Amino acid sequence: MAGRCGCEVEARRLQARQRRVLWIVLLLNAATFVLMVAAALSARSTALLSGALDNLGDALTYALSLAVVASSLRAKARVAMFKAAMILGAALAVAASIAWRLFVDPALPLFGTMGWAGAVNLTANLLCLVLLHPHRHGDVNLASAWECARNDIADGLAVLAAGAAVWWTGAAWPDLLVAGLLLGVFLRSAWRVSAAARKALARAGSPVQAG
Repeated sequence: MAGRCGCEVEARRLQARQRRVLWIVLLLNAATFVLMVAAALSARSTALLSGALDNLGDALTYALSLAVVASSLRAKARVAMFKAAMILGAALAVAASIAWRLFVDPALPLFGTMGWAGAVNLTANLLCLVLLHPHRHGDVNLASAWECARNDIADGLAVLAAGAAVWWTGAAWPDLLVAGLLLGVFLRSAWRVSAAARKALARAGSPVQAG
Protein backbone atom coordinates (compact mmCIF):
# COMPACT_ATOMS: atom_id res chain seq x y z
CA MET A 1 0.00 0.00 0.00
CA ALA A 2 2.82 2.40 0.90
CA GLY A 3 4.53 1.69 -2.41
CA ARG A 4 1.32 2.33 -4.29
CA CYS A 5 0.78 5.64 -2.50
CA GLY A 6 4.37 6.63 -3.26
CA CYS A 7 3.86 5.93 -6.96
CA GLU A 8 0.67 7.98 -6.99
CA VAL A 9 2.41 10.92 -5.32
CA GLU A 10 5.28 10.76 -7.82
CA ALA A 11 2.80 10.56 -10.71
CA ARG A 12 1.02 13.68 -9.46
CA ARG A 13 4.33 15.49 -9.15
CA LEU A 14 5.26 14.52 -12.70
CA GLN A 15 1.90 15.73 -13.98
CA ALA A 16 2.34 19.04 -12.13
CA ARG A 17 5.77 19.53 -13.76
CA GLN A 18 4.33 18.70 -17.15
CA ARG A 19 1.49 21.17 -16.70
CA ARG A 20 3.88 23.92 -15.62
CA VAL A 21 6.10 23.39 -18.67
CA LEU A 22 3.14 23.22 -21.05
CA TRP A 23 1.67 26.46 -19.68
CA ILE A 24 4.95 28.30 -20.24
CA VAL A 25 5.43 27.06 -23.81
CA LEU A 26 1.74 27.70 -24.55
CA LEU A 27 2.03 31.36 -23.53
CA LEU A 28 5.31 31.79 -25.41
CA ASN A 29 3.84 30.42 -28.61
CA ALA A 30 0.67 32.48 -28.31
CA ALA A 31 2.72 35.67 -27.87
CA THR A 32 5.07 34.88 -30.75
CA PHE A 33 2.11 34.01 -32.99
CA VAL A 34 0.72 37.53 -32.59
CA LEU A 35 4.16 39.01 -33.23
CA MET A 36 4.83 36.86 -36.29
CA VAL A 37 1.46 37.52 -37.92
CA ALA A 38 1.98 41.27 -37.60
CA ALA A 39 5.53 40.95 -38.94
CA ALA A 40 4.49 38.66 -41.81
CA LEU A 41 1.80 41.05 -42.98
CA SER A 42 4.15 44.02 -42.67
CA ALA A 43 7.05 42.29 -44.42
CA ARG A 44 4.90 40.42 -47.00
CA SER A 45 6.85 37.29 -46.10
CA THR A 46 5.53 33.78 -46.66
CA ALA A 47 8.33 32.32 -44.52
CA LEU A 48 7.28 34.51 -41.58
CA LEU A 49 3.66 33.55 -42.13
CA SER A 50 4.60 29.87 -41.99
CA GLY A 51 6.33 30.53 -38.68
CA ALA A 52 3.24 32.31 -37.37
CA LEU A 53 0.97 29.42 -38.35
CA ASP A 54 3.39 27.01 -36.73
CA ASN A 55 3.26 29.00 -33.49
CA LEU A 56 -0.53 29.05 -33.57
CA GLY A 57 -0.63 25.31 -34.12
CA ASP A 58 1.83 24.79 -31.28
CA ALA A 59 -0.20 26.96 -28.90
CA LEU A 60 -3.29 24.87 -29.67
CA THR A 61 -1.21 21.71 -29.35
CA TYR A 62 0.05 22.65 -25.90
CA ALA A 63 -3.46 23.60 -24.80
CA LEU A 64 -4.67 20.14 -25.84
CA SER A 65 -1.67 18.54 -24.14
CA LEU A 66 -2.57 20.32 -20.92
CA ALA A 67 -6.10 18.98 -21.12
CA VAL A 68 -4.96 15.33 -21.23
CA VAL A 69 -1.91 15.33 -18.92
CA ALA A 70 -3.68 13.02 -16.46
CA SER A 71 -5.75 11.14 -19.05
CA SER A 72 -5.41 7.61 -20.40
CA LEU A 73 -2.99 6.53 -23.10
CA ARG A 74 -5.89 6.22 -25.53
CA ALA A 75 -7.00 9.81 -24.90
CA LYS A 76 -3.45 11.11 -25.29
CA ALA A 77 -3.03 9.17 -28.53
CA ARG A 78 -6.24 10.63 -29.95
CA VAL A 79 -5.08 14.13 -29.07
CA ALA A 80 -1.73 13.41 -30.73
CA MET A 81 -3.60 12.35 -33.87
CA PHE A 82 -5.46 15.66 -33.80
CA LYS A 83 -2.11 17.45 -33.43
CA ALA A 84 -0.93 15.72 -36.59
CA ALA A 85 -4.03 16.99 -38.39
CA MET A 86 -3.29 20.55 -37.23
CA ILE A 87 0.29 20.32 -38.48
CA LEU A 88 -1.06 19.12 -41.81
CA GLY A 89 -3.46 22.07 -41.86
CA ALA A 90 -0.55 24.46 -41.31
CA ALA A 91 1.27 22.82 -44.23
CA LEU A 92 -1.72 23.36 -46.50
CA ALA A 93 -1.94 27.01 -45.42
CA VAL A 94 1.74 27.51 -46.25
CA ALA A 95 1.19 25.90 -49.65
CA ALA A 96 -1.69 28.28 -50.32
CA SER A 97 0.44 31.27 -49.29
CA ILE A 98 3.24 30.18 -51.62
CA ALA A 99 0.78 29.92 -54.50
CA TRP A 100 -0.59 33.40 -53.68
CA ARG A 101 2.88 34.96 -53.74
CA LEU A 102 3.81 33.17 -56.94
CA PHE A 103 0.74 33.95 -59.00
CA VAL A 104 -1.09 36.88 -57.38
CA ASP A 105 1.19 39.13 -55.33
CA PRO A 106 4.92 38.52 -56.00
CA ALA A 107 6.06 41.38 -53.76
CA LEU A 108 9.61 41.68 -52.41
CA PRO A 109 9.63 40.89 -48.66
CA LEU A 110 11.14 43.36 -46.18
CA PHE A 111 14.30 41.58 -45.04
CA GLY A 112 14.80 43.87 -42.02
CA THR A 113 11.44 42.88 -40.53
CA MET A 114 12.13 39.25 -41.36
CA GLY A 115 15.43 39.48 -39.48
CA TRP A 116 14.29 40.90 -36.16
CA ALA A 117 11.01 38.95 -36.07
CA GLY A 118 12.84 35.73 -36.93
CA ALA A 119 15.41 36.34 -34.20
CA VAL A 120 12.72 36.91 -31.55
CA ASN A 121 10.85 33.83 -32.72
CA LEU A 122 13.97 31.66 -32.68
CA THR A 123 14.83 32.78 -29.14
CA ALA A 124 11.36 31.87 -27.92
CA ASN A 125 11.52 28.51 -29.72
CA LEU A 126 14.89 27.68 -28.16
CA LEU A 127 13.45 28.36 -24.71
CA CYS A 128 10.52 26.06 -25.45
CA LEU A 129 12.88 23.32 -26.64
CA VAL A 130 14.96 23.57 -23.46
CA LEU A 131 11.86 23.37 -21.29
CA LEU A 132 10.49 20.33 -23.14
CA HIS A 133 13.84 18.53 -23.46
CA PRO A 134 13.49 16.48 -20.23
CA HIS A 135 10.11 15.17 -21.46
CA ARG A 136 11.13 14.23 -25.01
CA HIS A 137 11.04 10.48 -24.26
CA GLY A 138 7.89 10.62 -22.15
CA ASP A 139 4.40 9.57 -23.16
CA VAL A 140 2.96 10.34 -26.59
CA ASN A 141 1.48 13.58 -25.29
CA LEU A 142 4.78 15.19 -24.29
CA ALA A 143 6.73 13.47 -27.06
CA SER A 144 4.49 15.09 -29.69
CA ALA A 145 4.94 18.48 -27.97
CA TRP A 146 8.71 17.96 -28.20
CA GLU A 147 8.36 17.14 -31.90
CA CYS A 148 6.57 20.44 -32.46
CA ALA A 149 9.24 22.38 -30.53
CA ARG A 150 12.05 20.76 -32.50
CA ASN A 151 10.38 21.74 -35.78
CA ASP A 152 10.21 25.31 -34.51
CA ILE A 153 14.00 25.53 -34.33
CA ALA A 154 14.32 24.56 -38.00
CA ASP A 155 11.57 27.04 -38.77
CA GLY A 156 13.30 29.88 -36.90
CA LEU A 157 16.69 29.24 -38.51
CA ALA A 158 15.11 28.98 -41.95
CA VAL A 159 13.30 32.31 -41.57
CA LEU A 160 16.55 34.03 -40.60
CA ALA A 161 18.28 32.45 -43.59
CA ALA A 162 15.46 33.61 -45.85
CA GLY A 163 15.77 37.18 -44.61
CA ALA A 164 19.51 37.17 -45.19
CA ALA A 165 19.08 35.69 -48.67
CA VAL A 166 16.43 38.25 -49.62
CA TRP A 167 18.82 41.01 -48.54
CA TRP A 168 21.72 39.43 -50.46
CA THR A 169 19.87 38.74 -53.70
CA GLY A 170 17.32 41.54 -53.70
CA ALA A 171 14.75 38.98 -54.85
CA ALA A 172 11.68 37.28 -53.34
CA TRP A 173 12.55 33.71 -54.30
CA PRO A 174 14.56 32.88 -51.11
CA ASP A 175 11.47 33.62 -49.01
CA LEU A 176 9.38 31.26 -51.14
CA LEU A 177 12.12 28.64 -51.20
CA VAL A 178 12.34 28.58 -47.40
CA ALA A 179 8.56 28.46 -47.14
CA GLY A 180 8.63 25.43 -49.45
CA LEU A 181 11.25 23.72 -47.29
CA LEU A 182 9.17 24.40 -44.18
CA LEU A 183 6.20 22.90 -45.97
CA GLY A 184 8.21 19.69 -46.26
CA VAL A 185 9.13 19.84 -42.56
CA PHE A 186 5.46 20.20 -41.60
CA LEU A 187 4.43 17.25 -43.76
CA ARG A 188 7.17 15.06 -42.28
CA SER A 189 6.23 16.07 -38.75
CA ALA A 190 2.54 15.36 -39.36
CA TRP A 191 3.49 11.87 -40.52
CA ARG A 192 5.76 11.21 -37.51
CA VAL A 193 3.22 12.39 -34.94
CA SER A 194 0.38 10.44 -36.55
CA ALA A 195 2.54 7.30 -36.70
CA ALA A 196 3.38 7.62 -32.98
CA ALA A 197 -0.30 8.18 -32.20
CA ARG A 198 -1.32 5.07 -34.14
CA LYS A 199 1.22 2.99 -32.22
CA ALA A 200 -0.05 4.38 -28.92
CA LEU A 201 -3.62 3.59 -29.90
CA ALA A 202 -2.57 0.04 -30.75
CA ARG A 203 -0.89 -0.33 -27.35
CA ALA A 204 -3.94 1.11 -25.60
CA GLY A 205 -6.14 -1.48 -27.28
CA SER A 206 -3.86 -4.44 -26.46
CA PRO A 207 -4.91 -6.95 -23.77
CA VAL A 208 -1.97 -5.93 -21.54
CA GLN A 209 -2.91 -2.24 -21.57
CA ALA A 210 -6.60 -3.01 -21.24
CA GLY A 211 -5.93 -5.21 -18.26
